[in-house]
Amino acid sequence: MQRAGDGASSIATLAASDGCARHPWVAQLTHPAAPGRDLADAVHALCAVHGRHADLFEKAGYRAVPDLDQRWLEPAAGGFARERAYIAALTAAVGPLPSTAGQAESDAAFAAMRHAFDMLASSERTGCATGAAVALLIDWQAFRAILDAAADRFSVDTPDPALPDEVEIVRIAAAAGATPAILRAMRFGAQQAFAQHRGLLDLLEARAIARNHH
Repeated sequence: MQRAGDGASSIATLAASDGCARHPWVAQLTHPAAPGRDLADAVHALCAVHGRHADLFEKAGYRAVPDLDQRWLEPAAGGFARERAYIAALTAAVGPLPSTAGQAESDAAFAAMRHAFDMLASSERTGCATGAAVALLIDWQAFRAILDAAADRFSVDTPDPALPDEVEIVRIAAAAGATPAILRAMRFGAQQAFAQHRGLLDLLEARAIARNHH
């Protein structure tokens, strides 16, 4: 893999090491034997971090990136609105947030994650918000698998995926035509988004461990 400094390596390549698809807690939550309380906790957490009306795709769309095809952002914003509706339906279906020690600290962590995404979306560094949006598309493949597992467990209809498929995501992540400086900014935005999502999964795993000890 080429280093971030040269701006040549695509976000899709970065995702192989930094994305959340291989996080062990994704495998735990998508296993048929995953406890319902852990699935419910994940649904509530995804709602807390990504369930608001204002989203990263909309904000990234407000910031034009020279020489970069951003036509995907508008349909992605619409698709993510449908994903938020899915999260809302699941949140209602799974019931109250599972009782977990250290809830106040978790709430503070979720708020910090929301703030981090707001900062990425509002970054003045051209390409940063777009890179974070691409990372969200990539990581959402894993998050959607978790949501679908919860839907199956709690008898909620599973809507068709509303975001670009993997082939389209790889094309978008390649960022053809972008300058090296913009590629570096996109890579930085993606790295930060991936880090937030890994932190979210780490927190969910820690919360499950805390529940099992009580």
